Amino acid sequence: MQFRQQALTKLQSPEEIDLPVRFARPQGWLVLAVTVAVMLGGTVWAVTGSLSSTVGAAGILTHAQGSYVLQSPVAGQVTDVLVEEGQQVPADKPLLKVRTAQGSTVIRAVAAGRVTTLVATIGSVVTTGADVAAVERIESPDDPLMAMLYLPADNGSSVPVGASVDLTVQSAPTKQYGVLRGRVQSVGRTGQTAQQIGGFLGNSQLGEQFSKNGQPVPVLVRLDASSRTKSGFSWSSSAGPPYAVDSMTLASGTVHLAEQRPIDWLLP
Repeated sequence: MQFRQQALTKLQSPEEIDLPVRFARPQGWLVLAVTVAVMLGGTVWAVTGSLSSTVGAAGILTHAQGSYVLQSPVAGQVTDVLVEEGQQVPADKPLLKVRTAQGSTVIRAVAAGRVTTLVATIGSVVTTGADVAAVERIESPDDPLMAMLYLPADNGSSVPVGASVDLTVQSAPTKQYGVLRGRVQSVGRTGQTAQQIGGFLGNSQLGEQFSKNGQPVPVLVRLDASSRTKSGFSWSSSAGPPYAVDSMTLASGTVHLAEQRPIDWLLP
C-alpha cells in the first residue's frame, strides 16, 4: 500500500508535466525498418522465387539400342579376322574364321551395327561360348548418338522426362570445350544389375563399374543437335571440340531437376 500511495502522489504532482515525451531513437527505427524490409522481401521470394536442384551420375555415349556380345559357337583357333574395330557391318557379315577339327567355321554378325571390340586375334584359341567381339546395334548411319546415365536408385524417380542435362565427355576437356547439352528422353522403372548393364553395353567391366554402389536406374539422354559445330551437337561453348565424339566414350552427367518455389519446401 505504501508504494501505491507514492505512485498516486507522484501522478498528482504537476512538477513533471512539462517534460518532453521520449520517443524511440533513430537507430531503433532503422533496425525496425530493415527487419520489416527483409521479412517482406523473404516472403515475396518464397512465393514468387524458384530453386533448382541437380543430381549427378556416371554414364557413357552410346546408341539407344545398345550392344551385343558375339560368342564363338565352336572351339578352335582363329585363322582370320575379317573386320576392324570401329567398322560398320551389316547383319550376317563374316567377322572371324575359326579352324576346328571338323573344318573351318565362319563367325558372323548377329545384327547390323558397329564393331566396338575385337577380343579374338589371329592365332588365338577360343572355346565354345567365349566372347570374341562386341557389336553396337546401329540400323543405319543416321541413328542418333545418345548418352546413357546410371543414376543411384534413390534419385532415379525424381528425374522428369525432358529435364536438361549437362554432359562432361572424357574425350573433350571441359575447360576447353565446355559441356555437351542434352535432355532426358526416358527413365528406367527399376534398377539394373551389373549383368543387365554389361549385356546392354556389350562390356561386363562397364556393368561392374556402373553398379559398384548398387543397382542404378538407367536414364537415356538425347543429345541436342547443332549444325554449327564440328561434332554436330550443342555445347556450352560456342563451337565445342573440332572433332566428332564417338560412341562408347565415358561421360558424366548433371541432370537439372524441376524448379520449386521455396514456400513449397516450407509448407507440408
